[in-house]
Amino acid sequence: MTETSQPAELYFDGSCPLCSIEMRHLKRHKRDSLKLTDIHQATDLTPDTKRDFLSRLHLRKPDGVVLMGLDASVYAWQQTRFGFFWSWLRWPLIKPVADFVYARWAKNRFDRLYP
Repeated sequence: MTETSQPAELYFDGSCPLCSIEMRHLKRHKRDSLKLTDIHQATDLTPDTKRDFLSRLHLRKPDGVVLMGLDASVYAWQQTRFGFFWSWLRWPLIKPVADFVYARWAKNRFDRLYP
């Protein structure tokens, strides 16, 4: 990463126990090309944006493109030496199933934590 480039920023729910466990692992292994931001600590998000970001993972790439859900998670893990372990989740036959499972899990988690 050059001095002028910005890291990708992954927004996560620090109140979610499972999310926090994953972020602790990610924090230990990530490169400087990734910044982790607890949504509850973020000062640059409006209340509506925070609520949307709490509903599923969001990652803002250095070019401003926003990835959501498993796309965000896979991109984040690709900023570690373990990225290849996650790439199969984006294979054409696996992606729709993985996205469906993630979306169901994320909705249930959000509904449970933020009724």
